[in-house]
Amino acid sequence: MNRYLIKNAKIVNEGVIFEGDLLVENDLIVEISENISLKTSDCMIIDAEGNYLIPGVIDDQVHFREPGLTHKGDIESESRAAVAGGITSYIEQPNTVPNAVTQEILEEKYQIAAEKSYANFSFMMGATNDNLEEVLKTNPKNVAGIKIFLGSSTGNMLVDDEAVLEKIFSCTNMLIAVHCEDEQTIKNNLEKYKEEYGEDVPVTAHHLIRSEEACYLSSSKAVALAKKTGARLHVFHLSTAKEMELFTNKIPLEEKKITAEVCVHHLWFTNDDYETKGNFIKWNPAVKTANDRKALWEALNDGRIDVVATDHAPHTLEEKKQKYLQAPSGGPLVQHSLVAMFEAYHQGKISIEKIVEKMCHNPAKIFKIEKRGFIKEGYFADLVIINSGLPWGVKKENILSKCGWSPFEGFTFKSRITHTFVNGKLVYSGFKVKDIRAGQRLLFDREN
Repeated sequence: MNRYLIKNAKIVNEGVIFEGDLLVENDLIVEISENISLKTSDCMIIDAEGNYLIPGVIDDQVHFREPGLTHKGDIESESRAAVAGGITSYIEQPNTVPNAVTQEILEEKYQIAAEKSYANFSFMMGATNDNLEEVLKTNPKNVAGIKIFLGSSTGNMLVDDEAVLEKIFSCTNMLIAVHCEDEQTIKNNLEKYKEEYGEDVPVTAHHLIRSEEACYLSSSKAVALAKKTGARLHVFHLSTAKEMELFTNKIPLEEKKITAEVCVHHLWFTNDDYETKGNFIKWNPAVKTANDRKALWEALNDGRIDVVATDHAPHTLEEKKQKYLQAPSGGPLVQHSLVAMFEAYHQGKISIEKIVEKMCHNPAKIFKIEKRGFIKEGYFADLVIINSGLPWGVKKENILSKCGWSPFEGFTFKSRITHTFVNGKLVYSGFKVKDIRAGQRLLFDREN
């Protein structure tokens, strides 16, 4: 029997922090109490020494690059980085090669992950202008949702046929997650900057090309379509103050038909950072202004934004070092997202209880993930111990993503993850990932 007793932890769950012990047997949490006494011969005892014990983070948006783009990252390398970062479950996006736009290709990704993933996994089914029949075959019990690109980001998955969009929104009860940027607005802005700079457009123009207007036009259209059709909409990686008016905190999360996500990089960086970070903070949607960042923090804390994720999307150093127009958008974040949010806690921007709500509880609620995202008896033992006073610096040698770089390189975080459990197995301790591929396919508490 796989048995761990975690003692003297500050357990964070459902808005409360309480000191206590927790017992793991096989893959489940079996007891939570003020004091659990067992002999060391009966189990492995871990003294948490007053550090925080939180549910494993559920990252609802990653790009792990397998199949087809594995020179940048793969399920094995990126899920290793994830568990080192306290992420025990992830939802991966369909713009791999080939795109996951048929049930057959989608299932192939699940087969790869079943063999290689250190963390729990689910994969989104991709929508295109002409695969509605395939989309509607998706099983809501074992697939996270349908992903629609309303602006082209990477790959050729742009859905711009209005009739098709309305059909998808009308015909499925599954959660529809969207990337919102208006394609025509971006094209017009890009032409304007090319007229001025030719092929040497500076990266400092990125947030003006992929502008506030491009984001708002697209996200407002998606929200209007969801309201019209009654679809269950989840809007990925919001980046502007203006978009915040589209979302509400007037009803409980469980009753929301339209939910919202923000990513760590939009909470951390601003357009001023393009001067020093260049293409290493080039994302789609773009990192915007300090005013946008401030509005995102306000909306996150007041409940208009429901989830914090990463949009982890590695590219090689060589790719990122190209000129702005050639360099791809995206960067690695899974290893550092939780400690980055704890950094924000140290800065007084957010409470630890709220971090757990937005990174653990709410993704589980939004996607209706079975028995994960909370510290409860009978739930899977996806757990993270984090020492909020153990500084460490990000450097090349300790970056686990295959691409080998991070936008946080050179930064010293105040908090450090000491242990990560996935399904009751200790996959990360002593600042090393153990060779235990403990990930399971996520299941969803939904009707067929």
